[in-house]
Amino acid sequence: MVDKKKPAAKSAATAKKTTKKSSQASQSAPLAHGVGRRKKSVARVWLRRGSGQVVVNGFSSAEYFDTPVTRDTALAPFKVVPTGGSYDVSANVNGGGKNGQADAIKLAIARAMVSLDEGIRTTLREHDLLTVDARNKERKKYGQRGARRKFQFVKR
Repeated sequence: MVDKKKPAAKSAATAKKTTKKSSQASQSAPLAHGVGRRKKSVARVWLRRGSGQVVVNGFSSAEYFDTPVTRDTALAPFKVVPTGGSYDVSANVNGGGKNGQADAIKLAIARAMVSLDEGIRTTLREHDLLTVDARNKERKKYGQRGARRKFQFVKR
């Protein structure tokens, strides 16, 4: 009988903890979500009210993207829309390389911003931030050395 009372007391304590966590989670609840893809990269992005911090796979964007070109590419929607600095971004990216991941994050951020405010769609569209770059690596064909490269011809 003693064992049955202890779990009940624990569950009451955990119930108090969950109410605290849920109130904290509601403060930082995501406002918008967007998915972007480029080559083999897939980016999932959540926008929250904040000061403009960008976190990619647990790292800041300056730590994650090692070149200024990829950093600028990923954060391009915030440069076009002036209200972009008032959101914190948390992104999960997997697959592909850093350039493809930066393009995937760019598309995901732009899509999330459009879901918040439909009025900025034309601005983002003018700067080609909502256009999906569908170019992928062409597959290797059988009987060939690569996707298009043939084996060397031997006359004799």
